[in-house]
Amino acid sequence: MILRNILLDLEVIEQIGNLDISICDIVFDSRKVQEGSLFVAQRGTQIDGHNFIESAIKDGAKAIVLEQMPDKIQDGITYIKVGNSAKALAILARNYYDNPSSKLKLIGITGTNGKTTTVTLSYNLFKSLGYECGLISTIVNRIGDREVVSTHTTPDALSLNKLLNEMVENSCEYVFMEVSSHAVDQYRIWGLSYYGGVFSNITHDHLDYHKTFANYINAKKGFFDSLSAKAFSLTNIDDKNGEKMLESTKSKKYTYSLSRMADFKAKIIENSFFGLLLNINGKEVSTQLVGEFNAYNLLAIYSIAELCGLKQEEILLGLSKLKAAAGRFETYRLKNGAVAIIDYAHTPDALFNVISTINEIKLGGKLITLVGCGGNRDKTKRPEMAKIAQEGSDVVILTSDNPRFENPDDIIEDMKKGIIDNESLFCITDRRQAIKLASQLAKDKNDIILVAGKGHETYQEISGVKHHFDDKEEVLKY
Repeated sequence: MILRNILLDLEVIEQIGNLDISICDIVFDSRKVQEGSLFVAQRGTQIDGHNFIESAIKDGAKAIVLEQMPDKIQDGITYIKVGNSAKALAILARNYYDNPSSKLKLIGITGTNGKTTTVTLSYNLFKSLGYECGLISTIVNRIGDREVVSTHTTPDALSLNKLLNEMVENSCEYVFMEVSSHAVDQYRIWGLSYYGGVFSNITHDHLDYHKTFANYINAKKGFFDSLSAKAFSLTNIDDKNGEKMLESTKSKKYTYSLSRMADFKAKIIENSFFGLLLNINGKEVSTQLVGEFNAYNLLAIYSIAELCGLKQEEILLGLSKLKAAAGRFETYRLKNGAVAIIDYAHTPDALFNVISTINEIKLGGKLITLVGCGGNRDKTKRPEMAKIAQEGSDVVILTSDNPRFENPDDIIEDMKKGIIDNESLFCITDRRQAIKLASQLAKDKNDIILVAGKGHETYQEISGVKHHFDDKEEVLKY
């Protein structure tokens, strides 16, 4: 593609060199440069791409997008100075792949909890009704029926536009996408055309990155601020920040709620381990998902479908057939009759919701909660997670959950600061042994084991290495 065309709509501060050269690809990792590449030098939190400009040119880069011109300008190389390289990368990627999001009905879901369930089950619903769909999620990306490995909740701008372009080429009509606060803050979604945006909720998380809760809220809000007047925005007004999200948006505003007047309203009629019976906008529907938090997810999915023009009857029938996303309140019965629940809950709010749901519907017996906290992440939530586990459980087992480069025993010590009574507390660093103990403690058919934190993940990250580990596999041994 000719460089001049790739630069369409880019705010250029200074340009040196020829714009009518042919570019074979765009890269922001200098190790991936080849003859004819356009290299985008970004300033990261740990690495500055400007330090790799010379090596990129040596390896064949013909054009450089940067924030600061180098002291030495090389002949035959085109330099494009911009104010923000991350924002520029998103525009360049969009142009290079011929603006794929404008050819799709792209729906982004943001919030602390519920993103994965909402996008996954929206994808499943629309697929079941005959629509070609794409999925971009924490667990997996899908182009129609084909799986593409997911490494981030929201991919980088280059990978994202490439993925969307493949969805266009495969005749996808709808795409359901998780939008993380990191992605908004780092301009990964900059310049995309959204058909709709959805806000689920916001609670304590990612403060290791955003530093303050206000910054975290503003990152989420930034997604809705970017929506066009052609898009719809849908918010959960039962969340105290739900209405704030839509304050500055140009999009058409809609609301959903379980407890207030809203455009889309649901009421829980029955809640059991077998599923929810809901009344949604005046119609009853029996579903296979459990808990109030899933009532919100199902209502969001219903609302999205209506806003996309689907008929109420077909939506409700589709909702009744949906099953939980991987690692989201997955339920298994142990050999002794007790129940084990695997859930991705790794924030205080998510853990509270899952524990509250279990206590609402369990028939006597004791709740044994196994939980850990990730290393090199927000430390302030560690004692809070342990406190929530203890307040809602009969037995608590603190264990490892992706310690990364931290000592797992130190993480457990941080969690113990939220523990008041050590009588029914176990601290077992080895997660495999912790699950074994939990299964041994569950002796009654009404006992419940909650294995929280990792959900769908199939690894433990220790000292920079991912070792195979699957909560589901370990639970099924018992």
